[in-house]
Amino acid sequence: MGKVQITILALLMMVVPARAQRLEKVPYGEFESWTVRHIKESAIIGGEEKTIYVVGPNETINGNSAYDYSRTIWASSNAYARVSGVTKTSLTVEPDDGPSGKCARLTTRFASCKVAGLVDIKVLASGALYWGKMLEPITGVKNPYAFMDWGIPFTKRPSALVLDCKAYLPNTGTLTRGTTFSQKEFPGKDPCQIMLILQKRWEDADGNIHALRVGTAFKRISKSSDGWVKNMRVEMIYGNATTDSRFRDYMGLLTGRLTLYALNSRGQKKPIMEEGWADADEAPTHAVLQITAGSRGAFIGELGNTLWLDNIRLEYPQ
Repeated sequence: MGKVQITILALLMMVVPARAQRLEKVPYGEFESWTVRHIKESAIIGGEEKTIYVVGPNETINGNSAYDYSRTIWASSNAYARVSGVTKTSLTVEPDDGPSGKCARLTTRFASCKVAGLVDIKVLASGALYWGKMLEPITGVKNPYAFMDWGIPFTKRPSALVLDCKAYLPNTGTLTRGTTFSQKEFPGKDPCQIMLILQKRWEDADGNIHALRVGTAFKRISKSSDGWVKNMRVEMIYGNATTDSRFRDYMGLLTGRLTLYALNSRGQKKPIMEEGWADADEAPTHAVLQITAGSRGAFIGELGNTLWLDNIRLEYPQ
């Protein structure tokens, strides 16, 4: 083979990717479609009509009723709560203007109100979107994860999550813990977090939900971005992620205070017991996607953290 042919062949090898990839859109993942909900809060906290949103079909719902999450794969930290007979809402996820159309904006803020016009109540909430359902109305604040049905049936094996995003993090070094009548500040940082995990789930004879972790994909955003970041890839690690050089402590199994919940086949709410790591070639039964403006857990975060999202897709080998 002559020198010219060798040179051309070498150039072709440089520009052709080792594995071609294809991108698959996620339902409602372009955030152009939102359900608008108008909910009237209780008179004792002002009796105002508040608006919250669901990523789902374009429609408006008036009235204090639970949302039918069978119409979308998305739920959020937006809350319709009825605690001790008092109806209250919380808005941390809402539509915003994106680069081309709408996007989702997730914000860490206080949900506040005055009881009988006198007593201030503040609860800190970080904006979050996730695949699953909110079990409405919320009736308590002790374990917020227990009011969510986490994950959707899912049997594919994507190589990465791909999305467009923009982030604003004040990075003051001060975190706030806010639960009803108690607010406390302490040092710390609160990066935004993107999590996609694949699980193989099964039920035992008592209806308990067990799971092995099939795939793990995490990304933390620790500083503000310079505008929109297009086509951010969050790579999937299959099998035991702890043996991979990309593994970080926060990518581990979801146990203890991180335990998620789901409805079993009998409609009962149960913890999802992640008991270990599946083999790398195992097929999943469920996927859990969670994207949050903060990563410190319930009622803790940095006020002002904001994450904009658009064009959620899954990447697969051709």
